[in-house]
Amino acid sequence: MKALLALVLTCVVCSPANAKEEVKDGPVKVEQAEKQMASGVQLLDVRTKEEWNEGHLKGAKLVTVTEEGFLAKAKAALDPKKPVLVYCKSGKRSAKAAKELREAGFTSVLEMEGGIIAWEKAGKPLVKD
Repeated sequence: MKALLALVLTCVVCSPANAKEEVKDGPVKVEQAEKQMASGVQLLDVRTKEEWNEGHLKGAKLVTVTEEGFLAKAKAALDPKKPVLVYCKSGKRSAKAAKELREAGFTSVLEMEGGIIAWEKAGKPLVKD
């Protein structure tokens, strides 16, 4: 009886319903990105300074993917051991940046599908500095 009770308790504690949502690599929808932001994911905007000035996600860091030294600047701005959410205008540059970050040893890299365009379309706020 004790063994059966122990087995049942183990199953309940270890069930997927009780597990924390894991951060996985790859593209995520705006709603998923917003959940990751609420959990404290690092935000990386890989657009140009001009695009950044038009509006960006609160708490994001700007490191333009098309500029020389992108990886070195990204490593200086972010912790490679913590999850990173990358975005651009539409999703193309962020996919390129995410690939480079993964190859450079970043452990968890997400890309926001559709970029800022999808974010704004969903009615989400941007900040301007």
